[in-house]
Amino acid sequence: MRTPEALEGLDGLVIPGGESTTMTKLIESAGLEPALREHHAAGRPILGTCAGLIVCDDEHLGFIDVTARRNAFGRQLQSFEANLVVTGAGEEPLRAVFIRAPWVERVGDEVEVLAAWEGHPVAIRDGSVLASAFHTELTDDPRFHAIFMAMITKAQQHDEERAATG
Repeated sequence: MRTPEALEGLDGLVIPGGESTTMTKLIESAGLEPALREHHAAGRPILGTCAGLIVCDDEHLGFIDVTARRNAFGRQLQSFEANLVVTGAGEEPLRAVFIRAPWVERVGDEVEVLAAWEGHPVAIRDGSVLASAFHTELTDDPRFHAIFMAMITKAQQHDEERAATG
């Protein structure tokens, strides 16, 4: 996505991992912030993973009422994998890949913590935003993405009901 027009008509948006400072600068230089805010204000779901969680936090775009701490688990050499029980993903643990991962330092009152590692929230949902400190795309397990897809389906149904009632 390089232009604000690229967000038009999207049912959901993924803000992936990467380098959050670079991502924030690119959002600004490409003029994407107003379009991102419009997407969020319309209640369209957003999935933020790793750096995407940071970009969505209260110190950046403010889409989620959390404060993330960058590289909280350590630098590249401290990257790791762990099994997490994630609310909404069934009883079987989900394999999570943490690469220079953040954690959530502060959680707002309306934020649902879906998973924690060593006492630190690492997966949360705040309204239409689902966010994780781990890279959900690096395993073959589709369950976290299924939670996101269910959020998109629910938002679409809400939009259809609103359109039907006028």
